[in-house]
Amino acid sequence: MGGPVERLPEEMLALIFRDLPLRDLVAAARVCRAWAAAATNSTVWSDTSISCDCELEDLLPPYLFACLDHIRNLRLEYEPSKKASRRTAFELLIALASRAPRLRGLRLECRGENLLFDAGHDILGAVQELCGAAHQLRHLDLRRLPYTLGNTLVLKAAGGCPELRSLFLDNHALVNGVQPISVLKLLAACPHLRALGLHLASMSHKALVLLAAPHRSPFALLALRCACPEDAHASPLPDEAWATLSCRHPGLEVELELEPVLPDAAVTSILQPAVPVAVLRLNLSGDTVGPLRFAARHYAKTLRVLEVHAPASTKLHTALEELAARCAGLREVHCFCVVRPSVLDAFRAHCPRLRSYTLKLKRERHPWRPTVVG
Repeated sequence: MGGPVERLPEEMLALIFRDLPLRDLVAAARVCRAWAAAATNSTVWSDTSISCDCELEDLLPPYLFACLDHIRNLRLEYEPSKKASRRTAFELLIALASRAPRLRGLRLECRGENLLFDAGHDILGAVQELCGAAHQLRHLDLRRLPYTLGNTLVLKAAGGCPELRSLFLDNHALVNGVQPISVLKLLAACPHLRALGLHLASMSHKALVLLAAPHRSPFALLALRCACPEDAHASPLPDEAWATLSCRHPGLEVELELEPVLPDAAVTSILQPAVPVAVLRLNLSGDTVGPLRFAARHYAKTLRVLEVHAPASTKLHTALEELAARCAGLREVHCFCVVRPSVLDAFRAHCPRLRSYTLKLKRERHPWRPTVVG
């Protein structure tokens, strides 16, 4: 007769196995038939994280492919500079494309260094094939891919994934390849979309109007990254359109990430008063004090997270203190320069919901770690 562990019901073993790393899970599956059955239980694989390191290569056939049918949400991590890791990620995506009707969510993440001039055609081609087959896909997150994302991918998602609820394309590529017309087609094809992440140049006045249409499901999150040359020359989005959108979706939150490529004039056109900014990340090469004061005046009711990369100065400290006094709903503030004590005092005194902050009073070794409020 087997021991107590061997006699556990399959459902209980599956609950234990779902927290094991992939290699340990494979080892457990080889112990006996009962453990093998539990290790392939859908409970184990419904929400899965896979890291395509070199050691994973020998696990692919036949064990891992046999479990792909059970995956509903997948977080797939790989290193593009390592051939084995990249090949494994590609093969997994292609294999998933043939089983895609069950897949609901996909998040891709690159780790380590990306090869110079690598366009990621193999990985992006596999993602496009998956989008063409995953008709029940609801969540697609490509923020951690370093490649230029283009119209073909967006149109594949529009044509193949009508049930999309969230799509994030606001990655750290040096070039933005998604045109506004493709976004319009996406919004028309995916009426249930609730969260969208894009580079600013991909948005348009027409997209804001379409998002405010009466037939659309409630829209919750719009993340705009402004970091490419195309973003710096994007047409301004009118304040009236933002006001209409906010009225149509009162729960809408906007995340703005402004990078050094933006001149001061572009920053001024982006920071419209009616934008319901909940997250503001400022990493500008020009004026930072002006945007902080603008946020204090116009985003006091909506701002929840603030991140600032700027040289320390008296004007910056004063602007931070003014913002703290107005933005009582702040939950996080992270300033990556040394600040004077009165800045820290201001956020502690005026922001009762503050959960974490990075406000250093003296220089420390990087990376700076935030202080968590108990």
